[in-house]
Amino acid sequence: MTDSEQDAGARRIFEARGLTKIYRMGEVEVHALRGVDVDLYAGEFVVLLGPSGSGKSTLLNILGGLDTPSGGTVRYAGRELILNDDTRMTQYRRTHVGFVFQFYNLIPSLTARENVALVTEIAVNPMTPEEALARVGLESRLDHFPAQMSGGEQQRVAIARAVAKRPQVLLCDEPTGALDAQTGVRVLDVLARVNRELGTTTVVITHNAVIAAMADRVVYFGDGQVVRIEKNAEKKSAMDLHW
Repeated sequence: MTDSEQDAGARRIFEARGLTKIYRMGEVEVHALRGVDVDLYAGEFVVLLGPSGSGKSTLLNILGGLDTPSGGTVRYAGRELILNDDTRMTQYRRTHVGFVFQFYNLIPSLTARENVALVTEIAVNPMTPEEALARVGLESRLDHFPAQMSGGEQQRVAIARAVAKRPQVLLCDEPTGALDAQTGVRVLDVLARVNRELGTTTVVITHNAVIAAMADRVVYFGDGQVVRIEKNAEKKSAMDLHW
């Protein structure tokens, strides 16, 4: 997304202002976020880049409704996120947000099709499990169990499960962290294709600076703060990344 598109009023999906998060462990306070301001726009691919402990996952969890801030505000699609109403937050996560984590969180006793069906059975307007798995290139693995699939294939099942409900937002926390480089590139290519074909706002956390080259924008984190935000004049294809 270009500067002019954003300046012309491109639709904000998230607007975070002054976000703070303090974890208390006994008498010790850990400041995970220290006044974060950030906007995320419809349909863009954003990378959150920074070292472990810099606040990336804390921000992602707040945006996804998995955690609440200690201070500040978050607006989703122009409305205040209801951070203290469990029922509304559950509905928000179920309807609007897809999650992909470093570890796949698949149920071992269920096939790929059945793992995806866990989401499609409760979603409002889902894809079929077959369509979702075809989108990630696993149409031939529908009836395989996780133990019969590689790590990359399991992560693609996790992505299919996340996108099957057609979320507006896909939040990915180190999705290639447990994978070798070649497999990681394949997974990133799937995420880029979902972003491009479905228009899903996609946010990827990583500490791997190479991945930043495929983003529309890169948000650099350090010590619980946004250090800077950069836009890529040209985006690289995931298949052109090497690390």
